[in-house]
Amino acid sequence: MNPRRSPTIRRRRLGAELRKYREAAGVTIDVVADRLGCSPSKVSRIETGHTSATPRDVKDMVDIYRVDGAVSDELVQIAREARQKGWWHPFSTVLTGAYVGMEAAARSVRAYEQQVIPGLLQTDMYADALIRGARLSDTDQQIEQRVRVRMARQALLIQDDPIDLWVVLDEAVVSRPVGGDDVMRDQLFRLAEMAALPNVTLQILPFAAGAHAGMDGTFAILDFPDAEDPDVVFVENATGGLFLEKVDELSKYNSIFDAIRSTALPPEESRNMIALLAEEPLWKSKPRVSGSI
Repeated sequence: MNPRRSPTIRRRRLGAELRKYREAAGVTIDVVADRLGCSPSKVSRIETGHTSATPRDVKDMVDIYRVDGAVSDELVQIAREARQKGWWHPFSTVLTGAYVGMEAAARSVRAYEQQVIPGLLQTDMYADALIRGARLSDTDQQIEQRVRVRMARQALLIQDDPIDLWVVLDEAVVSRPVGGDDVMRDQLFRLAEMAALPNVTLQILPFAAGAHAGMDGTFAILDFPDAEDPDVVFVENATGGLFLEKVDELSKYNSIFDAIRSTALPPEESRNMIALLAEEPLWKSKPRVSGSI
């Protein structure tokens, strides 16, 4: 299977196509569910890409919509591809959403991060310290699996057909010593190294910028190679995250990212700042504030 056609993105494409043909045929979800002998929620989840559909289900659905010939064959083939296992399947117990599958199919990712180094740029020690600090109920085995899948994702940046990554980091991200001095220094050196790749653009949004367009939170905008797969915005939270796909939502986040990158330091200045921080960390130069009066 084409590496840009992950099962996740194929499932999303299939659902969108099935919904389009159902609506064109003037058929309701309830009618489809009754014909298939399943619940309306299953049909809805297939159309939103949250549930896989068997090739048999897809064939029955397109028959209901009176779609045949090459289109029917193509949709059944997409259903087969969508049921294949991605490389991340062995780690499914620690993955709470579809983001990794979406990322695997993306052509580019534009992200703004307020608190942590993005997973595609983390060292294993930084990732371990971060996960241990944020997921207090995880076992050592779960933490190890999370780190392993995070490291495996980074192949996207150096494979033969790498994704384009553009990241804007709030200065807070490079000012917090996750894992302690040595771990954070190594992480900053890794950032500088990755920022030198031709497909990676890294910018720092300094504290001096004051209020800015990204203060509502962290997000990533994923763009895909095929025009049939529209862009998607991922907004992360503690339970996984939300995928936003509406045209007005995409427009809003594209505008926010453009404003953030315009406010941030240029890439060369950002790389120089990261190199300087690796030698003279901010967390050592700034006085500590205790909780006592």
